[in-house]
Amino acid sequence: MIRIKSIFQSTIKNIKFFYFKTLCYNDFKKGRENMEKQKLVEAIKQRARKNFSLGYNCSECVFESVLHYIDTGLPKEVLKVATGFGGGVGLFGDTCGALTGAVLSVSAVYGRSKLPEGEGKEAMKLSAAELYGKPGLYRIFNQIPNRLKQKYGETLCRKITINWQENWLCREHALHCREIITDAAGIAADLILSGKDAVANLPFGENVENLKDNSSCKEGT
Repeated sequence: MIRIKSIFQSTIKNIKFFYFKTLCYNDFKKGRENMEKQKLVEAIKQRARKNFSLGYNCSECVFESVLHYIDTGLPKEVLKVATGFGGGVGLFGDTCGALTGAVLSVSAVYGRSKLPEGEGKEAMKLSAAELYGKPGLYRIFNQIPNRLKQKYGETLCRKITINWQENWLCREHALHCREIITDAAGIAADLILSGKDAVANLPFGENVENLKDNSSCKEGT
């Protein structure tokens, strides 16, 4: 009886040790993965930053850097779709080009290449759920303007650059836009490298429909 009790206690001790060892390994693995992720995020940020000094416009800077480091399955020539977004779309001053570059970057990974299978109203419901639901694609992209606005107060190029419109791309203006480019690339990289399951469940920030986490997904578009 004493021997059985001793064996039982030894077994429990071994199980506890194995469990503790497994927890430590998992924590170590997560820590290492997080460290690798942060290194890649930083590399993408710094390449986007350098791109600005090479002659790429704001949108191209971000998109090129992500295409360089992330396997999107798209050819490098797809960079050309970013060109027109520079200066808030051809210098019109609308949505910040760095922001649209980040959107293009994240779309290259998480964007839709086809609609969910289905017919009629059912197809529309499935499509809407894919966009508005939880998980939902709009939750991912909603992060980009909200995170940039939180730091810079605006998302429109004409608002962000209001102090330099009489002296476009002077040193002060260029340095300011370079910081936005760097941050936008970091946001895009973080969303991509965090994984779809995580970012597609993030809460909505500011949005035109005032959607909250407890909002039901739309049944039509």
